[in-house]
Amino acid sequence: MTAADMARDQHEAWQRSLSDPVGFWAEAARAIDWFEPPHTVLGSDSLGRARWFAGGRLNTCFNAIDRHVKNGRGTQRALIYESPVTSSCHTYTFADMQREIALLAGMIRALGVQTGDRVVIYMPMIPEAVFAMLACARIGAVHSVVFGGFAAPELAKRIEDARPTLILCASCAIEPARVVPYKPLLDAAIEKSTHRVPKCLILQRPQYCAELVPGRDVNWSEARTNAEPVGCVDVAATDPLYVLYTSGTTGVPKGVERDNGGHAVALVWAIVNVFGMQPGKVFWAASDIGWVVGHSFMVYAPLLLGCTTVLYEGKPVGTPDAGAFWRVASEHSVDVLFTAPTALRAIKREDPEGLLLARQPKHALRALFLAGERADPATIQWAERHLHVPVIDNWWQTELGWPALATCLGLGERATRPGSAGRPVPGYDFAVLDSGHRTLAPGEIGDITIRLPLPPGCLPTLWNNDSGFQSAYLDAHSGYYTTGDAGFVDEDGYVHVMSRTDDIINVAGHRLSSGGIEQVVAAHPDVAECAVIAVADAIKGSVPVGLVVLKSGVVREREIIVREIVAAVRESIGAVASFKSAVIVSQLPKTRSGKVLRSAMRQIADGETCKIPPTIEDPTALEHVRQALQSIGYGTEEQSHAS
Repeated sequence: MTAADMARDQHEAWQRSLSDPVGFWAEAARAIDWFEPPHTVLGSDSLGRARWFAGGRLNTCFNAIDRHVKNGRGTQRALIYESPVTSSCHTYTFADMQREIALLAGMIRALGVQTGDRVVIYMPMIPEAVFAMLACARIGAVHSVVFGGFAAPELAKRIEDARPTLILCASCAIEPARVVPYKPLLDAAIEKSTHRVPKCLILQRPQYCAELVPGRDVNWSEARTNAEPVGCVDVAATDPLYVLYTSGTTGVPKGVERDNGGHAVALVWAIVNVFGMQPGKVFWAASDIGWVVGHSFMVYAPLLLGCTTVLYEGKPVGTPDAGAFWRVASEHSVDVLFTAPTALRAIKREDPEGLLLARQPKHALRALFLAGERADPATIQWAERHLHVPVIDNWWQTELGWPALATCLGLGERATRPGSAGRPVPGYDFAVLDSGHRTLAPGEIGDITIRLPLPPGCLPTLWNNDSGFQSAYLDAHSGYYTTGDAGFVDEDGYVHVMSRTDDIINVAGHRLSSGGIEQVVAAHPDVAECAVIAVADAIKGSVPVGLVVLKSGVVREREIIVREIVAAVRESIGAVASFKSAVIVSQLPKTRSGKVLRSAMRQIADGETCKIPPTIEDPTALEHVRQALQSIGYGTEEQSHAS
């Protein structure tokens, strides 16, 4: 019997998870095969922080791959590799995966990697990247996947912090219009790093043959020829599985550490109870493996449950068009699709009437989940209208590892609320606090926090940085994990995540959410996506300014559209917002993971020097924004002096 079986709905399960966390998660842990069961479900470490399933021993790769083969499901599809950029598609069964991963684990072990060593993976969305993650888990090595969009300086920082024994790298990535060599970036990063990497294992892709460094670099195919497969080692539940770096405010990346036991238990629970998945069904998380969604719900959660997962080497638009997602979902009978709102907005912008979706045979989608940034109601309603399935926003972070706010389909929930990511998922106890640590009334905006202890699967600490973990997440509000997001809880318990804490706009003493204004702007019928930023104002401190991207094919006069947007904000939020300026741009500057670079645009608007983030997808987008803001009087030296 699972924890879900003990509850009739999401609210009841949530209440039980807080009143009896030990019993709740002990039941959830039965979904995992343990070499040794844990003797303590919830304990604490020497620093007094929660640790889950102490004494338990397991192997994450065994649970994700080998046990399914052992239980007679080796011929089931495990991984579908869909690559429009190489015009190829390949399917791997669980037995295929077991063979490939065991061989790669043998290759890694032969290159000197031992249990507990770190392995950096710098690869695009190809099957070998997934094999690499699981091969590390198989031998108890700690993998750290670095997103392939990072340039050499950012990769070097991660190498210095993780201090890997081995780096796995593909020779290149493939974009719709070009080949991106990875190996020269790796060489430059190693040169910049103070840590000397003993060995690099290089996968040569046909599109680009990299030059190997004698004595350090090893050819993947040659190493595979001589490899011997190895089995799964058992590790402690509290041993680290991986380190995933997220941006730090000081410019130094924070290594989010994830343990083996809590991670496995939480992800199996989540994919069943949040997403409503069953073994054998097809789950597609359209995310890069360099991000947490790719880790949790492209690789680990589907395979741990025994689902088929989709690995997509392509884009939501441009490979070849805005119908790519719907084609993949239709051809592979995808049950649940999980993507970012920015991907959906890009599709909506190119195909506002859903014509490319209508051309596909009837899809098997049961639900569409969105996360990674705030999902505006207009985009959700567009998707619901064309897909005819529930479209469910959910909220979490790299640090948390799995959804904290959602509508839990697997617990029978269906009700959603526009503008909210949902109600708390079992295990998470939310509170909205003010600067004096007081709990705010429903509807009041403050710091979104989670009462400790965090549930299984969340970060126990930062890699080799306990003090940084304490100061970044625990010091602001004693007894709570501080998310860094601002928002409010409504009278029905739905949590509305409105913006990052530093994106709250203070207009003459009135605290306004950029997300709340964006919600109104995005509802305009001509708007594909938007961002609202705070601009310094000599009188009111700051005022909001909108940057708007129009849907494809809109030919109405821009001045009229802008006037309508300003009027809509005034009508919906009121004159207190002081929203008087909006400008139309060709695109919003974003990271490669789809997050809008609001802080960079804010700096430009205030006439400050803007440091271009290393993860930016298109650097020219910031220059276009600069020109647009200057056209309405912002982003100039005079503006900086006046403010």
